[in-house]
Amino acid sequence: MPFTPVVLWTDALVFLLVFLMSVFIWYMRGNEHLLAPWRRVGHSASGMSALTVLIFFIIVGLLDTLHFRPALEHKNSHGETIYSVEVLSVLDLLLTPLRTNVEKTYSAPLATHLYAKETFNLPDGNQIRTFARLEYGGSHLTDPDAEHQSDINLRIAKGIGLGLLFWIILHALLCLNMARRTQQRFTLCVQSVWRRTTEIPWHAILITLGVILVAVGILSMLAAHYHVLGTDKVGQDVLYLSLKSIRVALIIGTLTTLIMLPFALLLGIAAGYFRGWIDDVIQYTYTTLNSIPSVLLIAATILMMQVYIETHAEYFETIAERADVRLLCLCIILGITSWTGLCRLLRGETLKLREMEYIQAAHAFGVSHWRIISRHILPNVMHIVLIATVMDFSGLVLAEAVLSYVGVGVDPSMISFGTMINAARLEMAREPMVWWTLLSAFGFMFILVLSANLFADAVQKALDPRVKTRTLNNASAQKNNPAPIPASASIPSPANKSI
Repeated sequence: MPFTPVVLWTDALVFLLVFLMSVFIWYMRGNEHLLAPWRRVGHSASGMSALTVLIFFIIVGLLDTLHFRPALEHKNSHGETIYSVEVLSVLDLLLTPLRTNVEKTYSAPLATHLYAKETFNLPDGNQIRTFARLEYGGSHLTDPDAEHQSDINLRIAKGIGLGLLFWIILHALLCLNMARRTQQRFTLCVQSVWRRTTEIPWHAILITLGVILVAVGILSMLAAHYHVLGTDKVGQDVLYLSLKSIRVALIIGTLTTLIMLPFALLLGIAAGYFRGWIDDVIQYTYTTLNSIPSVLLIAATILMMQVYIETHAEYFETIAERADVRLLCLCIILGITSWTGLCRLLRGETLKLREMEYIQAAHAFGVSHWRIISRHILPNVMHIVLIATVMDFSGLVLAEAVLSYVGVGVDPSMISFGTMINAARLEMAREPMVWWTLLSAFGFMFILVLSANLFADAVQKALDPRVKTRTLNNASAQKNNPAPIPASASIPSPANKSI
């Protein structure tokens, strides 16, 4: 299929972020002092399970970031190819049945008929009110009343089998790789995984991966012939809308953090290091900014951007470009209004660090301020930066949902969790109640936020020096004063000890 690639502003920033993360990982692999804290993250079973779920969301988001405009069948008078004004993504291409199979209106999950009754004219002239058959959902069934449940059960069984097949293949590849690296037998590697004697909790990763693959297998088998999570008011598949909302949530959580970091790092370290009038000015700045409700700033900025877009429509070729500019503007204003908390933390930590002996020695030897900040201050506050950014991710995802609900979030034409919740607001008040749109948005958002919080907790435990110090002190105390072990108790293996 001919197409022309499209790179939106947020796409370019996502590609830049992926490139910087790849460079950082490559650089970190050659520096043991940088790699050691992240190895401690890898020792957490809950953290690695959460990271597995996050990787699934990231893959979906990256697939939805590769945009293009498909070519139309006819050409212009000069024989040149004409491209559609609709901007699609690779995810749209993979989910083509879900995107194109649009029903008339609401339908319940896995239903074969519409959710509301319609009036039909009978051949004898009478009228009857009944539930109409869906055009796509369950259309392959000859007798839905008799075949519906058995067909669903068969497809669920096939999906479970497909997911387990892929899981077994990935499990075998993992154990083969472990056997090649450790020069052990394949069976011993399998036993070490499930006896939890490996450094990385592969058992937790494999269990989480198995649940994901089974869920994907079931959804893929059912979505080919049913609307698994139902349809909305205009007949769009709710599962498709939920998957499309993942990219917006990830962009809000990551790009806003990148915009926030320069303000927080520069101003926080400068206030704590230089003190005096610089500290006073920065404190007055973020205190004043905190006193203004952030919703008012966001609403004013979004409205100004909306006026600019409407008065300069010639700058935007497609609706997707207009919606993307508004999304980028939302990330910028969220970043500008959310840097104050991290700035305050960095200021307090820098005030403590500048009084340390090695900083005072550097001053005595005439080392420049820039070198002290870059070589001594910045590396010692990076654990706070990493912990704060990971923990703020979930809050920013929820912020987008709230802002879109009140109408000052993303563009209404852009699919997000907030727009789904906003659309479901009136659906909950109708009779019969349409509940699946709201439940789907909350379900996906809950899994994303919960995974981010669990991973943030693992990162905090691994990078926070206070937690590390308490752990070492407790280990030393137990070593010096060992408790008596009952005769009936079994001695745990070293792999089961907390690190």
